[in-house]
Amino acid sequence: MAILSESAPQTARRSTVLSSIWQFCRQNPLGAAGAVVVFVMGFMAIFADFVTWNDPTRNNFGVMLEPPSADYWLGTDQYGRDLYSRIVYGARTALMVGFVSAFVGATIGLILGVASAYFGGRFDLIFQRVMDVLMAFPLVILALAVVSIFGTGVENVILAITIPFIPRCARVVRSSALAVRETPYIDAARACGFSHTRIVLRHMVPNVMAPYLIMMTAAVGQAILIEASLSFLGLGVQEPVPAWGLMLRGGAQEYAESAPWVAIFPGIAISLAVFGFNLFGDALRDWLDPKLKS
Repeated sequence: MAILSESAPQTARRSTVLSSIWQFCRQNPLGAAGAVVVFVMGFMAIFADFVTWNDPTRNNFGVMLEPPSADYWLGTDQYGRDLYSRIVYGARTALMVGFVSAFVGATIGLILGVASAYFGGRFDLIFQRVMDVLMAFPLVILALAVVSIFGTGVENVILAITIPFIPRCARVVRSSALAVRETPYIDAARACGFSHTRIVLRHMVPNVMAPYLIMMTAAVGQAILIEASLSFLGLGVQEPVPAWGLMLRGGAQEYAESAPWVAIFPGIAISLAVFGFNLFGDALRDWLDPKLKS
């Protein structure tokens, strides 16, 4: 009887999660399609060693520019490297850069935005003017500036993409935190003598998680696109690391007519990834924002 009583809450929670997922898919079919794209992309990135059979960095000059075949599903590039393997491992690079930069940028923006709304006054005024300066630069331009200062490489690309995301998330979170600051339980927390850190982290941050999650999800797709743009320009991920932008840079122009698959398949991968994250982010916004629910 004890075992049954302990498993009943777990079964109830599991059924609640499944019903929520089903309701989300039924109300947001496009968002569910985007979630499927994201899941497939993540699965291939995590299990890349098991779903590919060719080394993505190994040159094989005997099969250069081979068209798609049974041995090379998506063909080979100008160095004889398997495009299918490079695209799968490129998903790992794209997701690592996208998730890390989006998570770090959105999290820093969350903390700064809530702190700005909570303290207000001169701190909020100075903070918002700094955010205005950063937001005056387009994402790609600011990322290019950071890369030109710190250099290329995966770590520097993540840093270059993280910095432009901070002010955009901070502004959105601050607008929600301003309303939370005026609620009675914040006044009660101040009256109880709680520290500013506890009020910000324990009472305000959990109440602005919805815009934070939406911004972070949408930022992943933007980060993937910016990483591909920087790599295409030669300022992002460098050879021999598999990256979709590098694959376009190596074959988009020179082999557009003789071997179009060299550019077509990486372009499709970038488009699907960004499209999937955008669909999922829009559906998540509609799902979490009560004002947008019918």
